[in-house]
Amino acid sequence: MTTDALFAAWQQRIEHQLQHALPDPDSAPQGLHQAMRYAALGGGKRMRPLLVYAAGHLFGADVARLDAAAVAVELIHAYSLVHDDLPAMDDDDLRRGRPTTHIAFDEATAILAGDALQTRAFEVLADAPLPATLALACLRSLATASGAAGMCGGQALDIDATGHQQPLAGLKRMHALKTGALIRAAVRMGALCGEASDDELARLDAFADTLGLAFQVRDDILDVEASSEQLGKTAGKDQAQDKSTFPSLLGMDGAKTTLDELAAAMQSALAPFGNAANALSALAELTVRRSH
Repeated sequence: MTTDALFAAWQQRIEHQLQHALPDPDSAPQGLHQAMRYAALGGGKRMRPLLVYAAGHLFGADVARLDAAAVAVELIHAYSLVHDDLPAMDDDDLRRGRPTTHIAFDEATAILAGDALQTRAFEVLADAPLPATLALACLRSLATASGAAGMCGGQALDIDATGHQQPLAGLKRMHALKTGALIRAAVRMGALCGEASDDELARLDAFADTLGLAFQVRDDILDVEASSEQLGKTAGKDQAQDKSTFPSLLGMDGAKTTLDELAAAMQSALAPFGNAANALSALAELTVRRSH
């Protein structure tokens, strides 16, 4: 099966799994349940679930064994976007080409929807038909990536840095937590479900760390070069908020050179796996060449 066919099958699968993981929109409290579904089912690239499936595929894992991790990481991602868009954070009114959750509903409902998506993610993993030790390892990986040592810590650093330029090392650290940690957890959970060895996990951690950085470099480039219509969110927001970005620190040419270097590093990290890593390799390529 080609990588395109695999991705299409996995995307269809994750949409089905998400539909069933989320609460009935007609059951009380309807507003909360509808907001949760609005946030999680409103499109998106599904990059993180695809990474779960691709990492598991590398080791021949049954796709059903990967579903809970794929759902959980996407629910965490969806919650983070809901909270990131709030007036107290980035104060954005457009996400995936639609009004953000707090605009479509209200701020209180958006906060609760984000909270509920986060807790639902861990409930899905806790209830997964997996060996207890594997479920615990996935829970630990996702929890670490989501909290102060991961995504939330990165968001705090982002808030602290708004309004002044960071050094390059600080920018990389911030995004390693804010963006990279959840990408790393997605790859790691897929590999854990595929019973990867410690050495294989370490190599994939290195790949995922590089992928997370590449994702953010490309995001920063698109924030400058793409329109809001292309992105499905407000373009030029980083510059308007005087945030440090890779183009602002390195120049656009420097940012693009860095992205090329990261792309090469990712392929090098996957090389020992041979053709078995074709799906992960293709996702890396999509990340650095994406247009939205």
